[in-house]
Amino acid sequence: MNKSERNKVFIDRDKLYSLIEGSTPTKSQLDIILNKALKLKGLNLEEVAVLLRVEDPAVIQEIMETARTVKEEIYGKRLVFFAPLYTGNVCINNCTYCSFRRDNKLIKRKVLSMEEIAEETKTLLREGHKRVLLICGESKRNDTDYMVEAIRTTYAARENGGRDYVRRINVELAPMEVEDFAKLKAEKIGTFVCFQETYDPLLYKNFHPADTKKGDYEYRLTVMDRAMEGGINDIGIGALLGLIDYRFEVLAMMEHAFHLERAFGVGPHTVSVPRIEPAVGAPNADQIPSKVSDNDFKKLVAIIRIALPYTGMILSTRENDTMRNELIHYGISQISAGSRTNPGAYTHEEEQTGSQFSLGDHRTLDEIISSLADEEFIPSFCTGCYRKGRTGQDFMDLAKPGLIKEYCMPNAIFTFKEYLEDFASPEAKAKGLALIDKLVGNVGKNTLKKKISDNLHLIKEGQRDLYF
Repeated sequence: MNKSERNKVFIDRDKLYSLIEGSTPTKSQLDIILNKALKLKGLNLEEVAVLLRVEDPAVIQEIMETARTVKEEIYGKRLVFFAPLYTGNVCINNCTYCSFRRDNKLIKRKVLSMEEIAEETKTLLREGHKRVLLICGESKRNDTDYMVEAIRTTYAARENGGRDYVRRINVELAPMEVEDFAKLKAEKIGTFVCFQETYDPLLYKNFHPADTKKGDYEYRLTVMDRAMEGGINDIGIGALLGLIDYRFEVLAMMEHAFHLERAFGVGPHTVSVPRIEPAVGAPNADQIPSKVSDNDFKKLVAIIRIALPYTGMILSTRENDTMRNELIHYGISQISAGSRTNPGAYTHEEEQTGSQFSLGDHRTLDEIISSLADEEFIPSFCTGCYRKGRTGQDFMDLAKPGLIKEYCMPNAIFTFKEYLEDFASPEAKAKGLALIDKLVGNVGKNTLKKKISDNLHLIKEGQRDLYF
């Protein structure tokens, strides 16, 4: 790592656009890049740019098949689940693509009390969730102290006689100072998430008026440096696709990852790829400046997967079930499920507070799990690495040589078994138990197979929260 790299502006706008404008790659170029990708070493910026210039559907399919191989080799059939919990929709910013924008008079505003946050958490626990992403608008009513209290409240919530509780809280919050991140770290958060929205320093101001704190491009761009300096091990980056040319955004996210590697020795834990969806009172949600087609979206997901093979990729319920079901094969490793994007809506479905955007996937958690079991995916609510301290550099040290599989697959099965015993519909339970039997039967090491089988028996007998 190189401390002199920290808090630098690492986006060279002209350089990234020049890479986009290169020539169509030759077959030999593509073969070299894709063969490198299959070695699970990732790609450099120029190689990513070459793949982004591909337009031939047959070649795009080849990129996607490479991504499928990479994903299966590193992640297997595991798919991590979480639920977003919106603590408020009051915001001082005026982003042109978001319903929460300050000038929007078409939605009802609300900031949840601690009692309401506890209610929302308990509702999610009754559905089977164990991982929560706390999200909030930016205002004086929900500052760092509010979020600290919200984290404590969420962790303290209990259901089923105290047996069910949130095991990991990630947070999606506005940029802050190093000392604020230290406060969040003390509350044992998992990943800190913040999207740059768009990495283009000139076009950024078109969507983020300068009279707001979010109008400061450089302050937002360097937020992850401050987070890591404040002790946060895992961070999550992303861009809102549709504001500008998606190819620039993908290259910029690569630059962000490489910058963090240079400055701190470890890149992002996750990358998110949200596309703009309809949002009440948000002009650029109705008039999308640079819409990303489904085919381009699939391509960019595959490219990110092979470029950053060990980085988790998140796809929210912005996308419909068809798109989500497809992309879990080609790169996505984490999804939200049964989501609501308006504060208070888990507990009170009739709650008319404004939502941030329109949902594409309206299925329940159980419906999604049942569907995934048909394709032999393992729904995972695992938080073992976080609580064992396998985060940041320690996680990557295990992930890159393939050692993390010894933990991830068994832990995923344990949390899946818990869900099936406690929450699943009869149909989902039957499918899931059959899948677990098959997966355990395929474990090659007898010692590992016995450990897994012993824990599954303990879960059947009523023990919970077992992990390696």
